[in-house]
Amino acid sequence: MPARNARAIDPPAAADPGSLSVGVLPGVGPALAQALSRLGLERVQDLWFHLPLRYEDRTRVTSIADLRPGERAQVLGTVEAIERGFRYRPQLKIAIGDDSRQTLLLRFFHFHRAQAEQLKPGLRLLCYGEVRHGAQGLEMVHPQYQRVGDEGPVAMDERLSPIYPTADGLGQKRLAGVIDKALALLPPDASLELIPPELCAAHGLGSLRGALLYAHRPPPDAPLAELAGGRHPAQQRLAFEELLTQHLSLKRMRAAVRRRRAPTLDGDGQLRTVFVGRLPFELTGAQRRVAGEVLGDLAQARPMLRLVQGDVGSGKTAVAALAALAAVEAGWQVALMAPTELLAEQHLRSFRHWLEPLGVAVEWLAGKQQGKARAGAKARVAEGAPVVIGTHALMQEGVAFARLGLVIVDEQHRFGVQQRLALRDKGLEGELVPHQLVLTATPIPRTLAMSAYADLDVSSIDELPPGRTPVQTVAVTNARRAEVIARIQAACAQGRQAYWVCTLIEESEQLRAQAAEVAHAELSAALADYRVGLIHGRMKPKEKQTVMDAFKAGELAVLVATTVIEVGVDVPNASLMVIENTERLGLAQLHQLRGRVGRGAVASNCVLLYQPPLGQLARERLNVMRETCDGFRIAEKDLQLRGPGEVLGTRQTGQLAFRIADLSRDAHLLPAVQQVGEAMLSQQPRAAERLIERWIGGAARYAHA
Repeated sequence: MPARNARAIDPPAAADPGSLSVGVLPGVGPALAQALSRLGLERVQDLWFHLPLRYEDRTRVTSIADLRPGERAQVLGTVEAIERGFRYRPQLKIAIGDDSRQTLLLRFFHFHRAQAEQLKPGLRLLCYGEVRHGAQGLEMVHPQYQRVGDEGPVAMDERLSPIYPTADGLGQKRLAGVIDKALALLPPDASLELIPPELCAAHGLGSLRGALLYAHRPPPDAPLAELAGGRHPAQQRLAFEELLTQHLSLKRMRAAVRRRRAPTLDGDGQLRTVFVGRLPFELTGAQRRVAGEVLGDLAQARPMLRLVQGDVGSGKTAVAALAALAAVEAGWQVALMAPTELLAEQHLRSFRHWLEPLGVAVEWLAGKQQGKARAGAKARVAEGAPVVIGTHALMQEGVAFARLGLVIVDEQHRFGVQQRLALRDKGLEGELVPHQLVLTATPIPRTLAMSAYADLDVSSIDELPPGRTPVQTVAVTNARRAEVIARIQAACAQGRQAYWVCTLIEESEQLRAQAAEVAHAELSAALADYRVGLIHGRMKPKEKQTVMDAFKAGELAVLVATTVIEVGVDVPNASLMVIENTERLGLAQLHQLRGRVGRGAVASNCVLLYQPPLGQLARERLNVMRETCDGFRIAEKDLQLRGPGEVLGTRQTGQLAFRIADLSRDAHLLPAVQQVGEAMLSQQPRAAERLIERWIGGAARYAHA
C-alpha cells in the first residue's frame, strides 16, 4: 500500500508499562538501578530493547571427539590430571576426558589457590568456552565451568542463552534476570506497535512483540547460524525499526536546522568569474554541476547542509573556493576547518594562491600559534577577515567571528559532530545560522549515504580532471624489498620522485612494521646518489613544511613518510608510491595514500609491500586495490569487508553503534525504511517522536544537531 495512504492518526499517549522506571521491577533496588543506568537502562522499555550481542548454546553437551577449533561448545568431562606451572607466568592446566576417550585441556592464567585446590581428579565438570588448537591438542582458555554430581544426568538450559552488552559489576545472569522480569510486562502488539498497521502490512513487517520475545528467548531448536548472522526474521524486524529510528532522528535534526534562517549569499559573481578565468585548468562537468548545486543552496535563506564527496584529485577544493567567494561577494566571512595542520596548511596555500590576487585576504588560525601571532590572527578574524582557515583551533573559546556566513569542514569523519556544530554556533547572528559545506575524499557508499547522511544533501564529483593517468598497482612480499628499492633507483635516474610510506614512526618489537626512521636510514644508504627526506606527525609544523617544500621543489628524490601525507599533498612529478605493511591498513586509507601519485601526465605506479602470511581480509583488500582505482567501488567494498562502524567511525555520524542493525547486511531494508519514515513524519509525527524516544531514550545514543 502506498505510504501516502497511511491513516493520519496518532497512537494514544496513555501511560504504558514501558515508560515505568526499572525500579518497579522486583529485586531492582537503588544499587542495581544505578548499575543499569550506566548502560542507559532507566525505563522498562529500555530493557525490552537492550538486545543480545550473540547467543550461547548450553542446551546440549558436545562430545570432546566432535569439538572443532573456533567453535564455542559445552562439554561434560571428568578431571584426569591437574598441573600448576610457573615457567613464564602462573597457570593452571586441567585435563578432562569423556566417554569418547578423548582429552581436552582447560587452561587458566588467572586463578586463586582455593580454586586450584577444589579441582581434584575424578571430579565432573560442565564447561563452556571457545575451542582452539593448543600445543598438546584441543584446549579451552578460561572456560566457564561448574562442578556437577558424580552420577546421573546434568540439567541443561532449556533455550539458547543470550549474551548482552553489560558493564563492570553487572553480570550476565543478573542482567538477563532483570530483562526477563521486564519482558513479563510486555504489552500486546496493538499497544506496543508504533508503526501504523497499514505500513506494517505493506512492507511485510511481522509482530514486534513476537520479535522481541524471540530475540531475548530463542527456543532450543532456533537456527544458531541464522541468529549469529543477524538474518533471522525476528532480528530483521527489530533491525528495521532501529534503522527507521535512526532515519527519523536524522530527518528531525535536519528539519530543526532547516527551520532556522541563514544569510542569502548571492553576490554579483564578479570574483567567481575572475577566479574561474584564472585557473590553469578547465573545471570538469562534474565540478560545474556540483558547484551549481552548492551555489543554489547558498542563494537560499535557509541553511545549506550539503556533503560534497569526490575521489582523490577530483577537484573538491576548487568547488569549495567558489562557495567561499560567493560568501565573500555577499559580505560574509568563511571558515574552513581541516582535521590536521598539514591538510589545513595545504588549503591555506591553495586559497592564498587563488584568492589573494583577487584582493581577498586569507587568515590562518591554528592551535600551535602563540603570543602576538595568535592574538593578531584572532583580532583580524573578529574584525571581519573574509576567509579563515585552520584546525580545531577555530572552535576554541576566545575565537569570535564578525559575520560568519559559511562553514566548510574537510574530512568530517575526523571530527565529532559536536565539534562541527561548535564552529557553526560561532556564526549565530540573531536568528541566522551559517551555511554548512562538508567535504570528503572518502566516497560514501550509497547505503551509508541513504542512512548515515539522511540529514545532508549529497553531491558527488564523479569525474576526474583530464590528463590524470590511472595508477598501476602491484602487491609484493617484503622478501622482494631489494627489488623495490632498485625500482625506486631507476625512477630517480629518470628524474622522477617517489614516496615510501611507513605505518609506524619508531621501531616496535611487537608489530612487524618498518619504522619510518629505520626506512629512512636504509634508503639513504641504498640510494646514496639521491637525497631522501623524512616526514612524520611528531615533527614540528615548520619542519614538516620545510621537508614538503623541498620535495615539491624537486630537491628530494624520495620522501619517507608516515600516513600524515594521506591527504592534501600534491606533487605531480612523484610517480611511484611504496606502502609498507599494507596488511595493516584499511582500503580507504590505502586508496587515499595511492592518490598522492598519478597527479601528472606520466604513468604512475603503486607498490603494496606486505608481510606474509596474509589473512583472508587483508588478501581481499589487496586484490581490490590491484583491480580498481575507482574510489566509489573501493568504498562499497570497504563497507562490505569492514562494516559501517569502521568505515564511518562513531565520530563521523555522532551516533553510537547499532544494537542490532548492520548497514551492510541490512541495506535491502533501507528503501522501505525511507518510505515508512516519510509517511510517519508527515502523517504520524507523534508516533515518530515516540519511536525515537523508545530506541534512543536516556542512553543519549545520538548527537543532537
